[in-house]
Amino acid sequence: MRSDVIQLGPDFSFKAEGVSTQTFGILALRGAGKSNAAAVMAEEMYRLGLPFVVVDPVGSWWGLRSSGDGKTAGLQIPIFGGRHGDVPLEKTGGQVIADLVVDERVSCILDISEMSEGDKIRFLIDFAERLYRRNTKPLHLFLEEADDYCPQRPMREQARLLGAWERVVRRGRARGLGMTMITQRSASLNKNVLTQIETLFVLRTTSPQDRKAIAAWVEYQGQSKEMLESLSGLKNGEAWVWSPQWLKIIKRVQIRRRETFDSGATPKHSTDDRPAATMADVDLGKVQKLMTATIERAKQEDPRELRRQIIELRKDLAAAQKTAPAAPCGHEEQIEDLEREVTRLNVDWGGALAFLETSIGAIRRALDDIGARNAVAGSELEQLNGFIVRNRGSRIGSTGAPVKYPPGTPPGRAGRPFVPAERPPIAITPIGKRHARPDSSLEDAVPRSHRRLLDGLAWFAAFGQETVSQQALAGLCGMSWSGGAFQKYRSALKTSGYIDYRNGFLLLTEAGRAVAHFPEDTPTLSALHDSWLSVFPNSHRKILVVLIDAFPQSLSQQEVATAAGMEVSGGAFQKYRSKLKTLGAIEYVDGLLKASDLLFPEGLQ
Repeated sequence: MRSDVIQLGPDFSFKAEGVSTQTFGILALRGAGKSNAAAVMAEEMYRLGLPFVVVDPVGSWWGLRSSGDGKTAGLQIPIFGGRHGDVPLEKTGGQVIADLVVDERVSCILDISEMSEGDKIRFLIDFAERLYRRNTKPLHLFLEEADDYCPQRPMREQARLLGAWERVVRRGRARGLGMTMITQRSASLNKNVLTQIETLFVLRTTSPQDRKAIAAWVEYQGQSKEMLESLSGLKNGEAWVWSPQWLKIIKRVQIRRRETFDSGATPKHSTDDRPAATMADVDLGKVQKLMTATIERAKQEDPRELRRQIIELRKDLAAAQKTAPAAPCGHEEQIEDLEREVTRLNVDWGGALAFLETSIGAIRRALDDIGARNAVAGSELEQLNGFIVRNRGSRIGSTGAPVKYPPGTPPGRAGRPFVPAERPPIAITPIGKRHARPDSSLEDAVPRSHRRLLDGLAWFAAFGQETVSQQALAGLCGMSWSGGAFQKYRSALKTSGYIDYRNGFLLLTEAGRAVAHFPEDTPTLSALHDSWLSVFPNSHRKILVVLIDAFPQSLSQQEVATAAGMEVSGGAFQKYRSKLKTLGAIEYVDGLLKASDLLFPEGLQ
């Protein structure tokens, strides 16, 4: 056989260069030959020395280790987990296996068939995320029963797993990763993943739902009526290969039979229950040694293990100080080193502990704030009830003066396409820059870090809004109202007597008014928007300007992204949108985006 091609059938082969980082889909009903096709591809990769990893949730891939007749050795690769595993596989071992694969470039089978569904999900999340983060060299992944782990409608615990594998399919090439997804339920495979597949192998398929899913991929890539009409009549092992971009072919081919043992075939009746006598002679000692070293390294880098050591050392330190308080016990330096290491590893492991601690604090503050918010809810309801009474019997916009839609009203809401309004260049003026200074003797009374909150309250007070919600003040100051910094500064200003609370809202005291910077000019709505915009970098302003111009109308994410000159599916747009929402500048209304009412206070023109 040629050393530069993948030979899948007598009349079908393709170049081996770059195959490791390609994405393939193998779709067929049970018994049509999809697992055989995947095994043939694995055999070819092994022959060419291309590393691969098989994720086997059903325990059907162990046959790669034996010849087709079960009498000689097959591929020299280890099996982790399952009934035929060389080394047991733990549910917490996903990161360990990923490290082993990356560091040793070992081809292997990960048989997770003996795990519970919850344990499978945990293992695969750890494995996929770690592999994506660390891998840099060409590596191909075979994902059997892909619809189970990339479902069209993921349950709550499956959402993160779907995201991990979708990331590999969409962006894995830059990390050296490619994937072959194998499924007999095309309709259940997530469409965002399916449409990213570059080369499709479709074997016999009869289910209307599955054929509809394949038709969606066909429509996404280009039409082929002949292919769709012939799917139900394909023979075992016969497949349509469609590769619009990479191979640039659409061809009906016959996939050859695998050379290794078909361990996924339907079992036949036999009186001999003995296992195959000749499994491949893999150097298990070396594999186990590598696994032990990798596990030990992971253990040493586990912050939980280091915290346990710190607790033990602190116990020794306390005991030593009781017996000889003036004499050092020799552990101080070691404890400091370990604490620094824990800090470093907490960052390396995603800062999960710090995130949880911050989240718990935010939740507690939110619960405290709920009571305060409830205190003002009654008056707001009374205002709303008065509005309803005044407008009873009429439909807003149906009579009287015509409804005035702002420039850029989206289709379906004003009958014309969205066009961003022309506006003069933004005169960015941060809070405090256009403010009168207090008496010089009081200028240094408030730290600069705290002053933003005072000046923000002074800005609101200048146009008649004496009491301000925490979210509105924090947003105008470019801070998160539930964040530790905002809560710290707010508490310090309250203790110093510069601000006070009224029904859960914030306001300046007389002492606060004496040291705050008030606007020199009469505030305008435009000036307020400029101050809000000054909080954000230019990338975020593009989104906020679109929504300010469209207010009070709501826009879809696609409309906002297009008007801002961004891609709606891009990470940048989603990141900026999330930041604006967190700081209260924008809000969601029935799934659409809208500038927050905080940017349009009553009475300000």
